[in-house]
Amino acid sequence: MSNLAEQLKHGAGQAWESLTEGWRELGARASGALTRFWNDADDAQPANAAEDKPTPANRTTGGLPPARWAFMAVDVYGAADKLVVRIEAPGMAQEDFQIEMRSPELLSVLGRKRYDRMHAGSSYALVQCAYGTFRRDIRLPVPVDGERSKASYEAGVLRIELPRRELSSHRRIEVRAT
Repeated sequence: MSNLAEQLKHGAGQAWESLTEGWRELGARASGALTRFWNDADDAQPANAAEDKPTPANRTTGGLPPARWAFMAVDVYGAADKLVVRIEAPGMAQEDFQIEMRSPELLSVLGRKRYDRMHAGSSYALVQCAYGTFRRDIRLPVPVDGERSKASYEAGVLRIELPRRELSSHRRIEVRAT
């Protein structure tokens, strides 16, 4: 094999290895961030309904079906006394979110991303943003106290502070006569 062919083969191998590594990392990091969006009318339709049927949502985008899946990046980090959940959710308002603790270790964020009314009469050529209702369930690494939690939304980021739940490691059990 000539030197040039050898170099091309080596370069192609490195490019392929880099590409597959990138896809593996993207898949691992994004698997939890993939979030399904649905229209309010979808509740009455079967899950396999054709996406290009005329619905109020895709009439708004000029006949193109809106994206039904989107990545919603979430960071969970903690300090000694609390966990902080940070969700990137641009284009929404604070009243578009409903946050619930389903258990001391399961946070559920329900939201609704609406179409921009300024562009409602436009005809779209490309729709990559997802619109509609979504729900993200986030498993937390430690139990938290949902009663003392607080949330804020600013600059497209939902920030939820969750105080760690105090677990008593010492409990006295009373012995009773039978």
